[in-house]
Amino acid sequence: MKALAQISVRSPGDLQPGTLRRRDLEAFGSVLAQLGTCGIVLVTGTDESKRTCALGLATAAVVDGRRAALLECDFAKPALAKTLSLLAEPGLHEYLRLEAEAGQILQPVMLAGPESGEVTAPLVCIAGGKPTSQGSTLLSSQGFRHATSKLRAAYDLVVLDGPSLESDAVQLSSVAACADASLGCVERTLSTRRSARRLKRRLRQLPTRVAGLVACG
Repeated sequence: MKALAQISVRSPGDLQPGTLRRRDLEAFGSVLAQLGTCGIVLVTGTDESKRTCALGLATAAVVDGRRAALLECDFAKPALAKTLSLLAEPGLHEYLRLEAEAGQILQPVMLAGPESGEVTAPLVCIAGGKPTSQGSTLLSSQGFRHATSKLRAAYDLVVLDGPSLESDAVQLSSVAACADASLGCVERTLSTRRSARRLKRRLRQLPTRVAGLVACG
């Protein structure tokens, strides 16, 4: 299992789409190239690293001219809304509970910053919604599979900000089953040989192709 990229750490306030440094966008662009024609990619790992990677990957796709959507599938610790100053609810949680329609949870974010270039299409984001301990049930539902299928048809790339590697196997496997490939992300400070082995072991248990690892730090 190879390392696809190394991404520098940014503070939460610097994670707005389009504000990534050029070298980070180039690194994410390299990851996109290696993912090839994947329509849906699951990003998992430690909490902070996976969020940085998922948002960066989706941002790079939009900068590259692709129609991209970022779907937060972390119901235990949803953080996308706070990071991007979006509405926290309704989100995926409410949609899967039939408490919200698709049009209510899609939140477009226009890229800004020196690396946004002439991008005119927004990054479409779907926040996780209200935190819940019922993630396993929601993510293994037919509703979730149907939602990801609809997103696949509407966008060139769908990035799933998945449950962390600390979550239960049902949640990770359910999300991975809807993806074409998965990426494992970890902070470099935690990238000891032992941590790397554990990360690879968890990834190999998922029902999807493992594209590689991304180190943040």
